[in-house]
Amino acid sequence: MVVAIISACILTFTKAKYRTTQSIPLVNGTINYSLADLNVVALYIDGEETTKLDNTKQYTLDTEQSTCTYKDGTEIPDLSISYDSETGGLSISPYTTKGTKCTLYFNESKGRTMLDIITNDYSQSTRSNFGSAYTTSHTKQVFTTTDWEGTSYYFAGAPTDNWVSFGGFYWRIIRVNGDGSTRLLYNGTTTSTTGIGTLTEASQQFNSSYNRSEYVGLKYTSGEQHGQNSNSTILTELNSWYTSSNLDDHASHIDTNIGFCSDRNMASGYSWSSEPSSTIYYAARERIATNQNPSLGCSSNNIIKVPVGLLTADEAMFGGVPWSGNATGNYLINGQNYWTMSPYNFNGSYALVFNVYSDGNLGWGGVSGTWGVRSVINLLADTKFEGSGTSSDPFTIVEN
Repeated sequence: MVVAIISACILTFTKAKYRTTQSIPLVNGTINYSLADLNVVALYIDGEETTKLDNTKQYTLDTEQSTCTYKDGTEIPDLSISYDSETGGLSISPYTTKGTKCTLYFNESKGRTMLDIITNDYSQSTRSNFGSAYTTSHTKQVFTTTDWEGTSYYFAGAPTDNWVSFGGFYWRIIRVNGDGSTRLLYNGTTTSTTGIGTLTEASQQFNSSYNRSEYVGLKYTSGEQHGQNSNSTILTELNSWYTSSNLDDHASHIDTNIGFCSDRNMASGYSWSSEPSSTIYYAARERIATNQNPSLGCSSNNIIKVPVGLLTADEAMFGGVPWSGNATGNYLINGQNYWTMSPYNFNGSYALVFNVYSDGNLGWGGVSGTWGVRSVINLLADTKFEGSGTSSDPFTIVEN
């Protein structure tokens, strides 16, 4: 017998009940043994001795502290012991002698991932009309679509339970990305902050250079449609803010792999050129302004992997901000004009990018103009949270 897997229910009996006969599944079949053959002489949770595990909670096994010995007290050499919190299975190798004694140390896993919270506690539905403003106030509700990683769960309208406290700031959850990471939009230093206080920069150029079409990129390369050799003016500022605000001290929670979509694909019927003599339109303009049909898809050559970025025009429209209309009251509207990172067009002499307007709709502005900045970050998929997500009880990270 190499490995024995004992159901966690064994550990829910008091020690006096360990003589009850149970089946112990083995890797090479199932053999009946009495539980007295495996004697859990002590069981600890978070350092406190107990007699059982709570099957409504999740635990991790402290393999450094946990020990097993043979019946005569001799330590089992080359012991390998593990616990599967999903199945409640305890695995011990080698397990060759009846009367094996174990002292097991567990730690209760605090908090849940945002994907777990959203998929279990929130109702999910889809939206199809993006041509008008969406400002409905609601709780425990998200909407679904797909992004370049899978199913994305996004907030729209005026949700009251998508607040997160992280890194000394307050954020609103834009969406749970397809890989399970959580995308956050900066919202200030308190949950009551409004107006300019919800911006990380009140007035900032997207790019100081404007007379080439590549300047619509968060990153760009001169003469290339999808280049990423140079930082735009606004990305340089975002990186500076990220460092000065000490968010890099929390880098262990920030996901830089999911990336941000700097979509520089062209609209139907248009070909890219660095300095076209006539107007060219980007695909984002076709989706947002022409068709009112946003998408969270993104081709790999448009994904920019940086720790901090901006909202996209597609995310704003999914969130309920229309191309024309008034979404005042929507959680993305803060009474300020601020940049997205989605290109609009190049009009023959000037590069233009989408913006969120203070009056509650989407528009565009020249890249060398000055607009507000609201930073966006992604938290890793395995980040654990507690709280209800309201302004009085925002989600906070649990350090397990």
